[in-house]
Amino acid sequence: MSDVHNVLFLCSGNSARSVMAEAILNREGGGKFQAFAASVDPQPELHPHAIAVLKNFGYELDDLSVKSWSDFAQSGSNNLHFVFTVCDVAAGEAPPEWPGQPITAHWGIPDPAKVVATDAEIAAAFDVAFGMLRRRVEQLLALPIAKLDRMVLASHLTEIGRADGATPPAKAG
Repeated sequence: MSDVHNVLFLCSGNSARSVMAEAILNREGGGKFQAFAASVDPQPELHPHAIAVLKNFGYELDDLSVKSWSDFAQSGSNNLHFVFTVCDVAAGEAPPEWPGQPITAHWGIPDPAKVVATDAEIAAAFDVAFGMLRRRVEQLLALPIAKLDRMVLASHLTEIGRADGATPPAKAG
């Protein structure tokens, strides 16, 4: 694998979970990862609670935006090394053919944007989702990627996705 690993996080709306994962990996990855986030059906803008959580933890927001997964499947796009679905809906979709034949895994996180409660409870749901994503990114960063063969690496990435509060992928319909 190359020195910089391109990672795509997919979610149904690309307004919260995938964008938080992108920000976390880009900062914590120490230049060894270039993370992106995209969606099957992009929302018009980033979720305000996702923005608040990222700001609260000191993350840069300048490069974050809502994007379609089709932007990453076009010829001439960066070769992807890893594609992680962080949402059950995105995991249930038939994906395009990604450039680079990336290793894929489902890292399902409960959707904090679907929480209907007080503002404080919604903010808490975003904090929980952020924490889950950060722990999974930390586990990814702890892997000796260069020393693992593709199948072993894929197995480790799948196991990371089964950690604390994981949600199963939706069945394609």
